[in-house]
Amino acid sequence: MGNFDRKNHWENIYNTKELKDVSWFQVRPETSLDFFKQFNVPTTAKIIDIGGGDSLLVDHLLDLGYQDISVLDISESAIERAKIRLGQKANNVKWIVADAATFVPTEQYDFWHDRAAFHFLTEENEISNYLETAQKSINPKGILVIGTFSEQGPKKCSGIEIKQYSETSMTDRLKIFFEKIKCITVDHITPFDTIQNFVFCSFKKLNTA
Repeated sequence: MGNFDRKNHWENIYNTKELKDVSWFQVRPETSLDFFKQFNVPTTAKIIDIGGGDSLLVDHLLDLGYQDISVLDISESAIERAKIRLGQKANNVKWIVADAATFVPTEQYDFWHDRAAFHFLTEENEISNYLETAQKSINPKGILVIGTFSEQGPKKCSGIEIKQYSETSMTDRLKIFFEKIKCITVDHITPFDTIQNFVFCSFKKLNTA
């Protein structure tokens, strides 16, 4: 990525745009919540939302009674905005300011969720490091859910080139550590009434014993 400063880029976005003025805004993240239902994720599960920023997923998870939620984002501004929005509820969330490409977890997770962070990793070393980190940090029976722009989706987001995936290419990229459970494609309608096509895939860890 050359001299591109990813952190400053995202801090600037969150300092200059309102929540409802970003393309990824969702009042209710139905697709993500459906994965929690599909896997019957218990409210005691350790959950991490990678690139969660100030999205509303954490609000819904708290309302559903989830007790151990971590939200990671590269932007401190995004996390501060989420804390302000949640008020006292923010104290029930673990907030992590870190780049998903270099994140070093300090605990194991039962459910690793990533909507639209992974596709910003376009360099091989970043992708490999992310997947190795996920493999090491997800419990043996844990679930990984990743949502990215599909091959029919945008090639850029917020002025940054992204890496598109199909069900096949994502499965192939993750197969060294994970086995695909299910993939779906979803049209996300942005606040500007444009359509972004996503592919969401769920995975379980390979049994390496």
